[in-house]
Amino acid sequence: MNGRHTGLSRRSALQMGSLVLLLGVQQIARGLTILAVRVWPAKDYSRVTIESDAGLKTKYYFIAEPPRLAVDIEGIDLIPALRELVAKVKPDDPNISGIRVGQNAPGVVRLVVELKQPMMPQVFSLQPVAAYQHRLVFDLYPTRVADPLEALIAERLKDKPAAPPAPAADPLGELIAKQTDRPAPASPPPAAVADKANVPAAPQAPTETVGAGSRNKTDRLIIVALDPGHGGEDPGAIGPGGTREKDVVLQIALRLRDRINAIPNMRAYLTRDADFFVPLHIRVQKARRVQADLFISIHADAFFTPRPQGASVFALSEKGASSSAARWIADKENSADLVGGVNVKAKDAQVQKALLDMSTTAQINDSLKLGGAMLGEIGSVGKLHKPRVEQAGFAVLKAPDIPSVLVETAFISNPDEEAKLRSEAYQVQLADALMRGITRYFAKNPPLARNRPM
Repeated sequence: MNGRHTGLSRRSALQMGSLVLLLGVQQIARGLTILAVRVWPAKDYSRVTIESDAGLKTKYYFIAEPPRLAVDIEGIDLIPALRELVAKVKPDDPNISGIRVGQNAPGVVRLVVELKQPMMPQVFSLQPVAAYQHRLVFDLYPTRVADPLEALIAERLKDKPAAPPAPAADPLGELIAKQTDRPAPASPPPAAVADKANVPAAPQAPTETVGAGSRNKTDRLIIVALDPGHGGEDPGAIGPGGTREKDVVLQIALRLRDRINAIPNMRAYLTRDADFFVPLHIRVQKARRVQADLFISIHADAFFTPRPQGASVFALSEKGASSSAARWIADKENSADLVGGVNVKAKDAQVQKALLDMSTTAQINDSLKLGGAMLGEIGSVGKLHKPRVEQAGFAVLKAPDIPSVLVETAFISNPDEEAKLRSEAYQVQLADALMRGITRYFAKNPPLARNRPM
């Protein structure tokens, strides 16, 4: 009778939203070990990960009202490691309000993920890869998603002055008009660079312009997609001092975003603006969704030699890599999905793969022009690994209609370059150089009109 009464009380407690913890002598999993639990919050989606030394068998249920995901993990008893999930959820998580954990039945632990809004959950397992063993993943996607392009347009309208200046001006054209074909001037000392305002420095002599009166003039919104590599479960390369690639490239991207947004008719769109993982095909999809004019993926890779140095710029190749090093880096970057963790059973996986096979010769030619403009500017703030734009089959560069480049800002595996990547002064110099490269590209390749007004 007492055992039956205790079982009923436990089930009742779970239904009332209480956390039930069984603290017996045997607080161990049945034949396996929970190695880590992680929660990755983001406005795009929130991810919960349970890592173990063997695969976990699960059943899951989604309840719409109130929205919550219940997951039964079989062959395991409640242990302290699972309790850590409760404290991992932060109040500002945009999607998850809390997690409850309880022993649902002998050998079955139930997790209840309480949600702040309706969600489309994906629950899947990942095999061991890189530093990870078996992972059980819950990806929680909001069903109501804002249109990112509409948000960028709304920002532009909000920033417009109540009365336009007279005569009407083309701010991007004015900035481009200051560009020059001459090499960029030598960079100032780091102390001076760090104190600069967050606006791009422009060379002085004009070349081709996209200003008032030009037949190529455009006053629509110019959108530059910035893609900080890796994120979330995927740290990217890790330097000898422990610096993670995903952290420094996000910092550089945020600095570049500020410079782009300082120009009235330009907006930066980030594929990720926080520490979460974005699959490679989703990065491409995001850029196309906002009708980006350019796509710039930012990285800081490691290499197989002990002291590589210098920045590199890559464009897509349809005919093989331009060097063995380019091929090696492309293969490494293309493996990000395995480390970050992609649900291969997702419905649109094949559709997205087909999209990535549609790249055109025109896109590659434009990408090489963009890469050349950026490489020339980056060379003014540091060493270059190669003096030309290299090419390889980077999956993230395969938007068929957007000039796309991948910038390796430095080799994080080199202790000297790792220290530079961590410094504010060098990040500022890089952001300024990338901004100059963007405006230099537009000086010779003016953005075209769109069908959709902006």
